Amino acid sequence: MLVVDDDFRVAQVHAGFVDLVPGFRVAGRARTAADARAKASAADLVLLDVYLPDQSGLDLLPRLATDVIMATAATDPQSVRTAISRGALHYLIKPFTAAELGERLRAYARYRECLTTGGQLGQADVDRAVHVLHDVPRARQRTVKGQSPVTSRLVADALRRAGAPRSAAEISEAVGISRATAQRYLASLAQGGRVLVTLRYGSTGRPEHEYLWRPGSSGPVAM
Repeated sequence: MLVVDDDFRVAQVHAGFVDLVPGFRVAGRARTAADARAKASAADLVLLDVYLPDQSGLDLLPRLATDVIMATAATDPQSVRTAISRGALHYLIKPFTAAELGERLRAYARYRECLTTGGQLGQADVDRAVHVLHDVPRARQRTVKGQSPVTSRLVADALRRAGAPRSAAEISEAVGISRATAQRYLASLAQGGRVLVTLRYGSTGRPEHEYLWRPGSSGPVAM
């Protein structure tokens, strides 16, 4: 997936959201339309902003030979109509949560699966593909099946008390669980829209995900 946004901080956050969805990875980032055109061929899907410094994302959209989801602060009806008429599969208004993007990415994966039959499609096949693409339920604020509601509550409380971004390693130490377990529960909270994901850059090595409790979010609900 290619993330296109002129604000590198926003692109980092959106890339973090993508990394939370199994089966998706960020193949690159672009801050301009020209850079996006050069990198789009390496991706199956583009997350595209409208406001780019060298060209409107709406004008860039039909020039990209790949699938596109708009991710933008443009809320005027004309922009929405233009994006849809030029081929955008979804239109996400900033700021959005990891859960909102995740639901659309999972719907896109189901849509692609419908179109990989290897043979000719009938009308029912096409109708089903279109249906699953736009079948985007609201994110459920629940503990993921198979996770402990007690652990989920402890992780959520630790992050909420911190009042500042924390890494999975820091939360694992605060709660007394393994880093991998903390990472799994934090990712679940982020997918539910209760946690914001950012990146922490150190002097060396890969950037590390860190998590911030979203103000006003309620705690986890057990299934």
